[in-house]
Amino acid sequence: MLDEKCREFLIAHVSFWEHLTETEKERLLNSTSAVCYKKGTLVHGGNEDCIGILLVRTGQFRTYLMSEDGREITLYRLFKGDVCILSASCVLEAITFDVYIDAEEDTEALLIDAAAFRDLARQNIYVQNFGYQITTSNFSDVMWAMQQILFMGADKRLAIFLIDESSKNETDTISMTHEQIARLIGSAREVVSRMLKYFETEGMVKLSRGSVTITDRKKLRKLTQ
Repeated sequence: MLDEKCREFLIAHVSFWEHLTETEKERLLNSTSAVCYKKGTLVHGGNEDCIGILLVRTGQFRTYLMSEDGREITLYRLFKGDVCILSASCVLEAITFDVYIDAEEDTEALLIDAAAFRDLARQNIYVQNFGYQITTSNFSDVMWAMQQILFMGADKRLAIFLIDESSKNETDTISMTHEQIARLIGSAREVVSRMLKYFETEGMVKLSRGSVTITDRKKLRKLTQ
């Protein structure tokens, strides 16, 4: 049973709530649970793992692909209020590739049971449309990630990442290691370290242990154009 705060959070973040019947509302509430994941936890482990729809309350998830040799390509990250439907692969029959989801931080989320969501979507067009909208949004993020990896140089991808991360957190300092940044932009740590050192010599950033501080945003932004 969801507590009042979780119930209010769910209602505020599913656009179809007002279009549900009382029976459907009860089904949704009874099929949603509050879950907590420690940093580093594998939340969703591939196409055969259908845990349900994830709605982030606090923390952060990372969605990624993994090659046979263990190389990871980050597709997108999920923050407070974000919804991920790829964790319910059994709801999306067209999804045949393995997607993995990790908790990048200690994370609290609401988990809507996959079977319940599928049943609601079949009987209520508003739930179905919500699912389509989230899927479209998730795949838009995937395509942006693929565009960066396939068509942008490492310097441009890194510059975009630093500016976006700085804007999102409203600080010039990005508290991440080179290894973490490399994983998030789909590159090698050695490449990221080399590019960051170049950025530093050009006066765009200042490097410290476990962090990168933007010192010339205007110059860094030119690399993204």
